Amino acid sequence: MSVITQETFLAVFLIFCRVGGCLLVVPGFSSARVPPQVRLFIALAVSLAVSPLLVEKFGAGIKGQAPVTTLLWIFSESVTGLLIGFLGRIFFLALQTLSTAIAMAIGFGGLAGPPVDDAESLPAIGTLIMMVATALIFMADLHWELFRGLIASYSRLPPGESFGARLALVQIADQVSAAFLIALRISSPFIIYSIIVNLAVGITNKLTPTIPVYFLATPFVLLGGVLLLYFLFREFMLLFMDAFASWLSHG
Repeated sequence: MSVITQETFLAVFLIFCRVGGCLLVVPGFSSARVPPQVRLFIALAVSLAVSPLLVEKFGAGIKGQAPVTTLLWIFSESVTGLLIGFLGRIFFLALQTLSTAIAMAIGFGGLAGPPVDDAESLPAIGTLIMMVATALIFMADLHWELFRGLIASYSRLPPGESFGARLALVQIADQVSAAFLIALRISSPFIIYSIIVNLAVGITNKLTPTIPVYFLATPFVLLGGVLLLYFLFREFMLLFMDAFASWLSHG
């Protein structure tokens, strides 16, 4: 039987700093609809669950530490967890931005919906997309993959070591590029649809200036956008969740 010492409690608290920092901003767990007390208990439960696997990685590094060194370790572990969670959050920020663009492209930009993952409201189409994406994290068991990634992060970033400012900026820049590229691939049919429809309506309006073409074409533009969303929504979400799952597995 292993003896529980003061260093053991400190190691568990440092694990909680990384896990809690990640769950503070990662999609799903950081939703404004989840009460802070629930998020705190989830972070504590996950920290206690993974502690038997990680306490040994701290080794003798925390024995006889000066208080200043302990504070630096706490800060380093918290920032590391925040950065890991923020890298996942970038995917959903890109999806949120492009879902707003999709809503505007198919004519639903003026219909506001309730917020799902953030405190700010989105168009109704954007709310639907973000709600499905958030639900799929748990339905596809990707939250377990997130916990596995947190455990694996201790092999890549040992306790007390942070990303470093340069490496963190490189990671964020690469993640932003990858996230917005996949979001642009997803939203490209709707952008192309918007360009073609507006071009056709504009040409028609020039040919028949006495007829209010924009008012007459609006219902057809909305119907076409809804049909396009209906036929592409499954592939839309599968493509996005595949990219998000790939980052959780290999990121």
